[in-house]
Parts: sequence; C-alpha cells; structure tokens
Amino acid sequence: MKFLLAALGLLTWSSGTAVAQKKPAPKAKPATATIPAATLTAGKAVYVQNCLTCHQADGGGVDGLNPPLTKTTWVLGDKTRLVKVVLNGLQGEDIDGEPYNNVMPAFDILTDQQIADVLTYVRNSFGNKASAIKAPEVKTIRATNKK
Repeated sequence: MKFLLAALGLLTWSSGTAVAQKKPAPKAKPATATIPAATLTAGKAVYVQNCLTCHQADGGGVDGLNPPLTKTTWVLGDKTRLVKVVLNGLQGEDIDGEPYNNVMPAFDILTDQQIADVLTYVRNSFGNKASAIKAPEVKTIRATNKK
C-alpha cells in the first residue's frame, strides 16, 4: 500500500502539474421579493379581526367546518380565485378534496388594500410561502368580479 501511494505521488509530482478538483459553480438562488413587514402587520390585523375565529390562530381551520389555510392549493395557487373567495364568500366547495360545511361570508366590505394585505399575510404565514397580492390586482379582480 505504501508503495502504491509513493508511486502515485511520484507520478503526480513528475508530471509538473497537480490535478485540481473542479468545484461546481454555486447555483444562483432565485430572486425573491421580500414582503414589507408593514404589509404583514396590516394583514395580520385584518386576519385577527375577520378570519381568526373560523380559521384559527394557527391557520389550521376546523375539521369539517372551516378549511385550513396551511399549504392548500387555494391559498398558494391562483390569486384571482383567492381574491374572489374573499369578495364573494364560499360555500359547498371541497378544499383539496376535503369537504367543509361552514359558509364563508363575503368580505367585499374590505378595501382593496385590506384584502391584498390579509391575503399576502395568509400566503406567507402558517408555513406558507407565496408571492404577495397587491391592491391594484384586487381592484382589477373586483371590477370584473361576477358573483
């Protein structure tokens, strides 16, 4: 074994160049826009006032009654559908294959900014990570909303 190591070392030294290990270039992390703390704070305030009773402090909902807000396709998916849930309420829809029997009332009395803030808060709380919803997006959806 010593002979083999010595021979290998001699060959490497005699070649005049050392073989360098190539490290793969670090992968660039995708740029993620940070959500301002003020937006999350405002969204949490709207959540506490309007959503907490049914969806609970941890976003876990109530089995069979109120759906969870944790990592569901409804929360993390299509923004338009989510905004329409707040504007129109929801009844009789399964959430990710699970039935929930409580009626969610419409919260169309909330301003565009309040809806954007609360949905951004929900999409970035309870283990969720998703893009923000902006007030102009809510305004556009509200203008074309059909109940």
